[in-house]
Amino acid sequence: MNALRTTLLLTGLTVLLLFVGRAIGGNAGMVIALVLAGAINFGSYWFSDRMVLSMHGARAVTENEAPELFAIVRRLAQRANIPMPAVYIMESDTPNAFATGRNPEHAAVAATSGLIKLMNREELEGVLAHELSHVRHRDTLISAIAATFAGAISMIANMAQLALLFGGLRGDDEDEGGGLIGSLAMMILAPIAATLIQLAVSRSREFGADAGGAELSNNPMGLASALRKLEQGNQTEPMQSAADNPATAHLFIVNPLSGLNWTKLFSTHPPTEERIQRLEAMAQRTRV
Repeated sequence: MNALRTTLLLTGLTVLLLFVGRAIGGNAGMVIALVLAGAINFGSYWFSDRMVLSMHGARAVTENEAPELFAIVRRLAQRANIPMPAVYIMESDTPNAFATGRNPEHAAVAATSGLIKLMNREELEGVLAHELSHVRHRDTLISAIAATFAGAISMIANMAQLALLFGGLRGDDEDEGGGLIGSLAMMILAPIAATLIQLAVSRSREFGADAGGAELSNNPMGLASALRKLEQGNQTEPMQSAADNPATAHLFIVNPLSGLNWTKLFSTHPPTEERIQRLEAMAQRTRV
């Protein structure tokens, strides 16, 4: 099922990219978009995890450098019956985390230094269990592909702006389908389309990863407590690397840009309070 979803996502994003290319540059733009789509399809499958880790300055760490972090990840990976993922740390005071990788055999978990400092052991375990649930459910490839395509679509919109500024597009290109109107439309619509892609991929998967993480850690309230701290921390201090790369915001356990007003129009995550309520309900059922 995940293989089918990945194929459908790649196909849909390719078609969208072709449409954007034709709207901006006519038939020539569509050919360029086709070449770009082929490169992105190849690169996003094989290299999207490395690109995302690099965007956020994530640094691979050894067990000697982070023994507690490694111990928690190893124990949870064994419970999830998946290989031990690579462990990364992002130097940021904002508490957050994400997982990436094309499959469980090539997965990585990244946590910010702020997360490690802020969370107690139960909360840290809940966050890491959430991320390993994404790995176990093979959500990470689809999320990374969506981030790559969203970034490419936004890049094309920026290129259209430059082309208009320097007079690189014609306004009378009706036969070709490009020109001024197409470029203006794409400058407005392309970033919205990129955000909608993130919404489609992210929101339902977060609920599933919360439930899976609560089961892995056997402690729904640990994750619920962590989500409260995460929400407050990201409201107070939005994550700078995510602000520089907003197409990756949906990868994180909570929206790293939630403190910025413009992100509230299109939130890449379900409401944190609703997530907490679901975890509390799980805890109640466990006690009964």
